Amino acid sequence: MIIVRAVQTCWACPAQWDAETLAGNRLYLRYRYGHGTVNLDDPSGPLVADFDTGRPYDGGIDLDEFCDRAGLVLAAPHADQDPVGRPR
Repeated sequence: MIIVRAVQTCWACPAQWDAETLAGNRLYLRYRYGHGTVNLDDPSGPLVADFDTGRPYDGGIDLDEFCDRAGLVLAAPHADQDPVGRPR
């Protein structure tokens, strides 16, 4: 899936983003305790992807690494965010 927009809504414990795909689907990206999940629409939506980093006490990850581990592609990395992840 190609991510065309991602807005970080929490920076750590958990790190999470609201994202949109090229096809227009909304995704919820979440990383906590070394485990990342991608759900369709919202946290209770269908699971699209998940991964473990082997870092069980970790709650922070950047969007590039998250997408790489989850099998997602960033169309234009951080194009809609300022340096700390807030929407422009």
